[in-house]
Amino acid sequence: MSKSTGCCRDFLHYVFDYETPKTLVIPSIRVGFVFRFTQLLVVLYTVGYVCVVQKAYQETDSVVSTVTTKVKGFAFTNISDMEPRFWDVADYIIPPQGDHSFFVLTNLVMTPGQTQSRCAELPNPSTTCVDDCDCVEGYDDPRGNGIRTGLCENYSSTVKTCEVLSWCPLEIDANLPKRPLLAAAENFTVLIKNSITYPKFNFHKRNILPHINSSYLKTCEYSRKTDPDCPIFRLRHILAEAGEDFQDMAVKGGVLGILIDWSCDLDWWPGKCRPKYTFRRLDDKHPDNNVAPGYNFRFAKYYKTPEGEETRTLIKAYGIRFDVIVFGTAGKFGIVPTIVNLGAALSFLSLVPMVADWFMLTCMKKRDLYSRQKVTYLVEEPQTESASMSTTYGTQ
Repeated sequence: MSKSTGCCRDFLHYVFDYETPKTLVIPSIRVGFVFRFTQLLVVLYTVGYVCVVQKAYQETDSVVSTVTTKVKGFAFTNISDMEPRFWDVADYIIPPQGDHSFFVLTNLVMTPGQTQSRCAELPNPSTTCVDDCDCVEGYDDPRGNGIRTGLCENYSSTVKTCEVLSWCPLEIDANLPKRPLLAAAENFTVLIKNSITYPKFNFHKRNILPHINSSYLKTCEYSRKTDPDCPIFRLRHILAEAGEDFQDMAVKGGVLGILIDWSCDLDWWPGKCRPKYTFRRLDDKHPDNNVAPGYNFRFAKYYKTPEGEETRTLIKAYGIRFDVIVFGTAGKFGIVPTIVNLGAALSFLSLVPMVADWFMLTCMKKRDLYSRQKVTYLVEEPQTESASMSTTYGTQ
């Protein structure tokens, strides 16, 4: 037989040899324990984690939400820099309507009676001067307060700065009160109205639940333990739930998140789908990073004097911005994900014998014997009885 014929026959055997499963019973408790224990792990993973925890047999949909808020409360201030003043919602909620957020004023620096005129710039290394030559006319410093006129004027008896064309007198934001001006804001309340939809399941709901009526809303207040369904929140309690002190945060402001979780299992009674509220501070308050802390912005109120001159009161507002963040996923039984995950579970179970075989062929003392019995090569095909008889008669 030539070499090429032998190679061809080997190739044909490699391609067309038939492999048939062989049942080999191993009378070993250790191998049987590994096999059953691996099966148990697969079943626990499939039933316990995939089905119970992850609910992979369900179709899912993401929440579509809308939020409106209404704040109530008032405060009174009487400090030396400002006349006695009563503050209501129109004063401390800026702007009156927000998209999923609202701002509560807690502290401020007020600069009244500003007019467009000329005044000495606030002193800093880039604005101090000795004479007019140090001030370039028309120079616009983005970090300054106006356009330089080219003159060097006395800011005080000891300091001279470049004169600017601006709204004068200039704001001095170092005058921020050390305690929040509107400390009473901690007792303000906010009504949050939240409506959600899961379009795939045509499911609609809102956080004002069916058992809530007008008389209940007039007296209820949210509490995680005693009244978790009430949509009215006291600001002090919101910050306390987030681990913050209202009076400390109110000095320079900050950003706080009101998180509403609408995760629902729609295979059960739809009435069990209720919002879960959590609260968290969102801005960075790390003590090692005290550059530009808190939250603030400026706005102005404009007036006309009897002489027709335009004036304004500039307010640098510090406060807490509340962001209402709605999230959630709804699930409901679906035949397609059920079949997909059932197939995945069966494929995992088919791998269990491989684990038992590996343990048997590598960790057992009789692994050589098991290996010989595991795979059997049939060298040649057995002859039939008739063929054997004809061969015998032919030789006689």
